[in-house]
Formats: sequence, structure tokens, C-alpha cells
Amino acid sequence: MHTQTLEAYGHGLHAVQYEELATGLAHVPGTKTIRLQARSVVMVAERVLYPIRYAKTDVPVTAARLRSRVGLRADLIRRHGPEPLQGELDLGLEELYAREFHSDLDQLGPDTRVVLLAYACAMDRGVMRLEWGEAEVQADRYLLWHHHNALPLPGERRSA
Repeated sequence: MHTQTLEAYGHGLHAVQYEELATGLAHVPGTKTIRLQARSVVMVAERVLYPIRYAKTDVPVTAARLRSRVGLRADLIRRHGPEPLQGELDLGLEELYAREFHSDLDQLGPDTRVVLLAYACAMDRGVMRLEWGEAEVQADRYLLWHHHNALPLPGERRSA
């Protein structure tokens, strides 16, 4: 990604986030990679570690919103994320709204969970925030975090 323009930034960042995560965790016992939508995604102990850049500015992770209500990310979170805090109203219309998930998710077992690695990052400022946790996707595409914790950024000191 050695470029001085923004042209390759978004596409390159999207691709490299999975590769960097896999490289960084390759030494962890029990780590494996699976292919989801042509990306190598890391799994550790039946947990899919899924990176999401949620902002280009320094805003809290509670502002995270998916770009789309459909697709692999949304399906992964709906199928393998936490149970919704508030259930849907059951009108007995399941057959009318049969939910089909992204076909790549068929390779994940029913006990597989997703852990989101959410970060705010911009080309001129680098990574500003990094958190991990579990969230559900709401109808407006915002993520409702059941729990999340900050991870230290490079060069940051952890308080004891």
C-alpha cells in the first residue's frame, strides 16, 4: 500500500486487514484460517475474529454502523453473534420471511461465535481506536454492543 494517493486506500485496507490479522495471530495455538468471501479470516477456539473499520474519525465504537443490512458481515453477525437483547415480535409469518444467509457461512458450525475487532482509522492519522466485543445488527445497521473492550494501540501504555 505504498501510495501517496487515496485511490487504493479503501480497497487495499479492506484486503490487508484480514491478512495482517492472520499473520499476527499465526503463532497462537489452535489458530486456523477459513475462507469467507475470498478473504482469509482467523478462527481461534470456535471464535471468528472479524475486523471491521467502523469510522475514519475518532468516534466511539458505539457509533459503529454497517454499510449494508445484507451481505457477509451482516449475516455473520446475525447468525453467529449474540442473541438479540430484544426479541422480534412473533406474528407466525416465518415462512414469508425465510432468512437466507451468505453461503460461505455454511462452513461454520452452529456453536461458532463471532468476535468483532472494530477500529477507527484514517490514512493521515492511522488507527485511532481499537476495540473487541460482541454486537448485534439493528434494523438501522447500527451495531448494538453487548460488551466491548478497548485494546491498546501500538505505543500506548496500559494502566495497571
